[in-house]
Amino acid sequence: MSAHESKATFFRQGGWMVLATVAGGVFMTAVHFIAGGMAPNSEYGVFCTLLRIYLLMGIPATGLQTVFAQQAAAALDGREQRQLAANSRAVIYWTFLVWAVSATLVLVFSQAFVTALKISNADALWITLLLGLAALWMPVLKGLLQGRQHFLGMGWVMILDGVGRFTAVVVIVRFLHGQAAGGMLGALLGQVISLAAGLWFARAFLFGPGEPFDWKPWIRRVVPLTFGAGAILILSNADIVFVQSVFSKETTSLYAAGAIVGFALAQFTMPLAVVMYPKIARSAARSETTDALSLTLKATAIMGSAAALVVTGWPELPLRILYFRNPAYFVQAAPLVPWFAWCLLIVSLANVLVSNLLARERFAIVPWLAAIAAGYLGTLIGCRASLLALPPLVAFQRVVMILGAFSLALSLAALWFTWGRKSPPAQGPALKS
Repeated sequence: MSAHESKATFFRQGGWMVLATVAGGVFMTAVHFIAGGMAPNSEYGVFCTLLRIYLLMGIPATGLQTVFAQQAAAALDGREQRQLAANSRAVIYWTFLVWAVSATLVLVFSQAFVTALKISNADALWITLLLGLAALWMPVLKGLLQGRQHFLGMGWVMILDGVGRFTAVVVIVRFLHGQAAGGMLGALLGQVISLAAGLWFARAFLFGPGEPFDWKPWIRRVVPLTFGAGAILILSNADIVFVQSVFSKETTSLYAAGAIVGFALAQFTMPLAVVMYPKIARSAARSETTDALSLTLKATAIMGSAAALVVTGWPELPLRILYFRNPAYFVQAAPLVPWFAWCLLIVSLANVLVSNLLARERFAIVPWLAAIAAGYLGTLIGCRASLLALPPLVAFQRVVMILGAFSLALSLAALWFTWGRKSPPAQGPALKS
């Protein structure tokens, strides 16, 4: 750590972020207690797939959280803070225009999406589009809070998203008997509450006086950050969309069930990288040293391995708890659970290393990340015919094995660029005009 920070501060902030993520994640996961009561052989698979599509829709904005965290962490004087405020407002406006154009294109080709994803109620698609706008705006708010190390506000944004989604889904799905469209409406309502909280906590950084900002160096950082963070998102989410579009709707819910368990375990460790990022970005801007990377990597490995060992020994346990309303059906996904747990642990560790590199503006890894993500998608598509020839659960295990192979490639690339490759000269303080 730098002279201005201590390990106690790191673990206090990291502990709060883990607590907030676990609390929000518990409610997010509890959504599936209720959603598991949807038609398991059709609507539940659609619901899980649309949630992942919502995450993937945020790829154009993935670089925004990182670059705003970087800019906010490096905004050390009044002029830079005014530039931060003006820049934030401008990006919110332009991302709305991008969303409007994209939403129009989806509406034009809506029938193709509905058919490919086996959606029975087209309202689910329209609601997902609205969620897409939140996926573009939320990274701006989270980046501001993360960069200014306002972890208290960031934690509450995550908690309220989970609480709001769970409460809405209970009402809409459990009592009003909604299906996939109802579940997505619950997700939208939770996101609206979370966005409102984010606006409140970030108001000092967002609505303050502005000052003209030099966009060219900013955009030069957004592009590599978007590709870097987007590669992690693709490896974490693209598989479930592939499975839903390729396999019969009678079986895809089983893959979704295993994926949800793995995703929940991964979310348990991701907050540590969130705390690490602004500390490294600020130490780079001040030419200081920090051991945040070492602490984050060790904590992620210990917590993630412990969770993966538990579900490896008792793979049916999380499924019986999560889907207690229909355990006989969902317990069939038990063979997938250990695979998901270990694969996504590898992704989590790689995410720590990639976040460290991006915080230091060491962008040489970005083309490799993009190539790995493209190779992953290409492999899934190329294996489509052979996977369809297998029994569903065997095919699903092969899909997770492909995920594991590319996750390992991602980790090896991150290890090489972190320690095996000579670092380039520092590029100087981030995001100064």
